[in-house]
Amino acid sequence: MFEIRRGNERGHANHGWLDSYHSFSFADYHDPEHVHFGALRVINEDRVAGGQGFGTHGHRDMEIISYVLEGALAHRDSMGNGSTIRPGDVQRMSAGTGVRHSEYNGSPSETAHFLQIWIIPDAQGTAPGYEEKRFEDDEKRGRLRVIASPSGRDGAVRLGADAEIYAGLFDGDERAGFDVPAGRRVYVHVARGTVSVNGKVLNGGDAAKLEDVSKVTLDHGQDAEVLLFDLA
Repeated sequence: MFEIRRGNERGHANHGWLDSYHSFSFADYHDPEHVHFGALRVINEDRVAGGQGFGTHGHRDMEIISYVLEGALAHRDSMGNGSTIRPGDVQRMSAGTGVRHSEYNGSPSETAHFLQIWIIPDAQGTAPGYEEKRFEDDEKRGRLRVIASPSGRDGAVRLGADAEIYAGLFDGDERAGFDVPAGRRVYVHVARGTVSVNGKVLNGGDAAKLEDVSKVTLDHGQDAEVLLFDLA
């Protein structure tokens, strides 16, 4: 299977202070054809106006990844964590038995543009946890850099799920291949720019679902930033 979903096919909600696109069913957007892909449950592309944000709210039994594309995102939670993440930072919050947190634009005037990703954990009722790591552009330039994995290998944030997330930047002749382990599926999300995925051109907001393939090749990028999910 090689299925492309264009960015303009996603769910969309504009609340003024928040402009959000939903790759999977979320809040008032329900699409029975796009509820999840393996353990990948949510990819929301959010733009939050300066000085605005999500007030304190709760989560449980979900692995939540925040990946900033532009601006700054300020986070506080009931575990006592508080920080502001920027492009290059990856934040993982394991909601487990329950956690409350808030997320606000870290700037009073500039828009914060980020992806919020939810992955269904392998086990419910685990202890909540928090982690953040930074990955510079040169680590992702022309290659796929693991940024989240169950083991936290190679400095990635640690996920409580059978999934790995890779990030890459591609432009011009830069090219990377991913050898898909047997029995796995892959989801590619183009955060911005343009890139070819196994010969098909995808633009910012587009995604590809791949099953029963042995290799995924990313090339012919134009200022592209890409996330690749290796899923059971």
